[in-house]
Amino acid sequence: MPRAPRLSDIDLSIRVAADEAYKRRLRRQQLELLRLGNLLRDRKAHEGPCPALCVVFEGVDAAGKGGAIRRLTGRLDPRGFRVVPIGPPSEEELAHHWLWRFASRMPKRGEVVVFDRSWYGRVLVERVERLAKPKEWHRAYKEIRAFETMHAKAGVVIVKFWLHVSSAEQLRRFRERERDPFKEYKIGPEDWRNRRNRRKYDRAADDMFRKTHTKALPWSLVSGEDKQHARLEVLRTVVRRLQEALKR
Repeated sequence: MPRAPRLSDIDLSIRVAADEAYKRRLRRQQLELLRLGNLLRDRKAHEGPCPALCVVFEGVDAAGKGGAIRRLTGRLDPRGFRVVPIGPPSEEELAHHWLWRFASRMPKRGEVVVFDRSWYGRVLVERVERLAKPKEWHRAYKEIRAFETMHAKAGVVIVKFWLHVSSAEQLRRFRERERDPFKEYKIGPEDWRNRRNRRKYDRAADDMFRKTHTKALPWSLVSGEDKQHARLEVLRTVVRRLQEALKR
C-alpha cells in the first residue's frame, strides 16, 4: 500500500500565475473533459467494461468545493452527469444499511456523477459529532474499502478529492459570506461549530487518508487557498484518471 497523504503535505502557497493563463488552461481542460465524457457515453459494451465516472468531494468548509464542481461540470453535456448533494439521511435511508443511499446514486454505464460530500461523512462528521458509535465508524473504513473496490472492479472510475484551506483563509471567507447577500445562505451556525472542531476534523481526515488511500483508489489533496489553482488541479486530475481508464 502506498504512503497515505497527510494534511501537512499540502502546499497552501501555490498560486496561478495570471488570470489570462488561468482562463486558457481552464478552457483547454474543460474541452478535453467534454471530449472524454462523450467517449465515455458512446463506448459500446462489446468494447470491454464500459466505465462510469464518480467524483467525490470532501474538505473543510469554504475550501472551494462548489466552485470546483461548477468548473468541472460547467461544459459537460447536461444529459450525461448528475451532482448529488449529501446531507443528513432521511427516515427511509436510516432504515437501510448506511451505504445504501450512496449505492443507489452511483453512476450507471457511461455516466458522470459528482458527490458533494459522500460516504466519508461516516468517518468525518458522524465521528466528530458523535452521530455514530465508535464501533460503527471504526468498522466503516473496511466497509468503504469494500464498497469502492466493488464499484471499481465493475468499471467505475472513482476520483476522490480533499480540498483544504488555512484557518485564516477560512475565517476570511466565512466573514465574506456573511456580508454578501448572494453568499449568506452558505454560512450558518453549523459552519461555525465545525470551525471550532477543526482540529478534531483534521485528525479524522488524516485517519481517513491512512485507512482508505490505495494505489487503485487514491486520495488527491488539493490546496484551495487559491481557488483558481484548485479548479485547475481538480480538472487536470479527473482528465488524467479518465484518460487512463479509457485507454485500458
